[in-house]
Formats: sequence, structure tokens, C-alpha cells
Amino acid sequence: MKAVTWQGKNKVEVREVPDPQLQEPTDAVVRVTSTAICGSDLHLYGPLAAYLDKGDILGHEAIGIVEQVGAEVTNLKVGDRVVVPFNISCGHCWMCRRGLQSQCETTQVVEQECGAALFGYTRLYGSVPGGQAELLRVPQAQYGPVVVPAEGPDERYLYLSDILPTAWQGVHYAGGRECASLVVVGLGPVGQLAARCARVQGIERVIGIDLVPERLAAARAYGVEVLDLREVDDPVTAVRDLTDGRGADGVVDAVGMEAHGSPVAERVIRAVSSLPGPLARFANETMGIDRLAALHLALRLPRRGGTVSLSGVYGGALDPMPMMQLFDRQLTLRMGQANVRRWTDELMGLVGDDRLGLEQLATHRLPLESAPEAYEMFQEKRDGCLKVVLDPTG
Repeated sequence: MKAVTWQGKNKVEVREVPDPQLQEPTDAVVRVTSTAICGSDLHLYGPLAAYLDKGDILGHEAIGIVEQVGAEVTNLKVGDRVVVPFNISCGHCWMCRRGLQSQCETTQVVEQECGAALFGYTRLYGSVPGGQAELLRVPQAQYGPVVVPAEGPDERYLYLSDILPTAWQGVHYAGGRECASLVVVGLGPVGQLAARCARVQGIERVIGIDLVPERLAAARAYGVEVLDLREVDDPVTAVRDLTDGRGADGVVDAVGMEAHGSPVAERVIRAVSSLPGPLARFANETMGIDRLAALHLALRLPRRGGTVSLSGVYGGALDPMPMMQLFDRQLTLRMGQANVRRWTDELMGLVGDDRLGLEQLATHRLPLESAPEAYEMFQEKRDGCLKVVLDPTG
């Protein structure tokens, strides 16, 4: 089969690789009909390169048709159309029963002291072959895959694999329906959906912050008040002016380590990611830092006693935090990988009538063979690129 493989820093290639096979009775094999490039896939280009091996299959957002099921998979049948959550969870362990599927104790990558295994996401999370491929082996298929209607565009359901539950959890962690005001920092795919989820949840004032014109326009079309960082001198003052001088009740950081505005940190990250693998891993784990402009902005935006929810991925071991300000302002921080299966049943109704505009979110739908160019375009935000969906079936 063909698959998108990591071949080195800033380099992916579509290669022929062996077809996946059932390995456990709880496995399934899915023929992928659509797979997306996620913002966190861009981390594999640089900051997390040290945790990849040449030939690793990338991708963790996939939808397709079940081709094979293991003997213990009784919830699926051949021919079912399923969306595959990006984290691999069993559904029955202590963590899963408490709605913490991203910490599943059955698939937890204990040797790396990390949470549940993830598709296509480095040795930190199990080196499980990913979904940017024609076929995908799905472990824990007795619980993970979500059966969706056989009809309708893939994009209506595809984002249940990651970015929609990530956005929904981000808003929930920021206070959800208890908020009168919410700020979303970063209007990429997760930020767009977080802002739309906040509107659906009835949050009165939703404010989005970004500097890319197309992203600002997309959020504005869904009733979000937007602040353009190219035009606003001080976004903190601007948010306070919109919220009775206090700041927002909740803030979602939907950017993570890809933030603009941190040139020194960016140079350090590039230097570390250029080291040989073992040295780069040691540097990341002992003195790594992130580009923190978005995070530090997010921490200044809530009112006293407010909440900041981190949906963007951070990985630095020595990231400086303004602890005195956080303590003085009595802020609450919540964060973590989305517990996808905790939210999928709740989200199916929103997906069914597409009130979140999921079918219009992708700006580019390309054949799988175009993945190298698509990664570059997405990283550089060229051609109005907001979300890329790859088609392995052509």
C-alpha cells in the first residue's frame, strides 16, 4: 500500500509499504477513504523529529471502511464506515472508565512515561503506524472506532477523530456553558472549531485572536468577534475593553508550540532538532523550550479567577511560567490530549446536522501523493490553507 512516511527533518515522502495485518483479536483493518493533516503533525517536521524513525507512517485523523475484524471485535462488521479516534484506548481500564481515554492504562506507553498510544505519533506514543495511508491497522477496535452513517461527505465525520473533540474539550475545560465570555487564541482548525463550539454552547461573547486574514474571516463568518494581531496594539487591553474591564471568563490556547512571535526560542528549537537523535532527545527532555508567545498571551487574557485551557501541544521541559501572576490572579489551568471517546456520542448530533460547518472547514482536498507539498503549504500557511484532507482512494 501507499503511505506518507517520515524521511527526515522537514521531509515526508509517499512510499510503498507492506499492508497491515491483524495482530491481535481486538484489531481491525480499515481501508482509509480520507485522512487529514493536523497542526500537531507539523511538530514532527521539527521539534519532535528526534523521536521519529525513518519510514514511520504519519497521520492520526482517518475515516474509512472496515475490511477485517479480529475475533474479539463484535461491535464492528466488514463494510462499516468508521472514524478512528487518534488516541488508542481500551474502554475498560481505570482511566477509560473515568473518561480519561487519553491516559488509557492498557495502551499507555510506560517506557516513555507517556499516556495512551497515538496513531502516527513518534516513539513517545508507541510508534503506531498512522492513518495517512491506504490501509490502517486499528488496535483496541472493540472500543475505539466510531460507526458513522454510510452516506454523506467524509468531512462531516472525519474530524471526530481529533480536532472536533479537541475543540469541544478545550471549551469545556475553559468553563464551557458557565462562561459569559471566551477568548480563543489561534484560529487554525482547532481554534475555528473551538469558537464555533462555544457559540453552539451559548457563550454570549466569543472572541478570536489571530493574524492570518483568511482565518479571521472564517471565524467572523460564524459570529465570532475577531482581533487582528497586525492591527491591535495590545490584545489584552482590547479583550478587557470588551469584557467590562476584567478580562474573559475563559481562554482556549489553540496554538501550542507552533506560535509566532518567539524568534529566540525558534532558533533554539531549530538548533536542538538539528542534533543527532540521542542528543536531541536528551536536550528536549532536560532543557527543551517552546515558542511561548501564544501561551503567555493566553495567560494574560482571563479575568482574575478565570480559566485557561490548553489545547495546543507543548513539549518543553524548561518552559518558563509566570507563576507569581498565575497565583496572584487565582487562575485555573486545564490541559491535555483530548479524551476522544468521552465526547463522540455527545458530538454526533452536532455532526449530523453540520451546524459547525465541518464540510466547509477543509480548504484543500488533495490526493495522498501530494502529501509532501501539502505539508509544506500547511506549515507556511500558503494559498489560504486552513485544513488539508488527503484522499488515498484516487
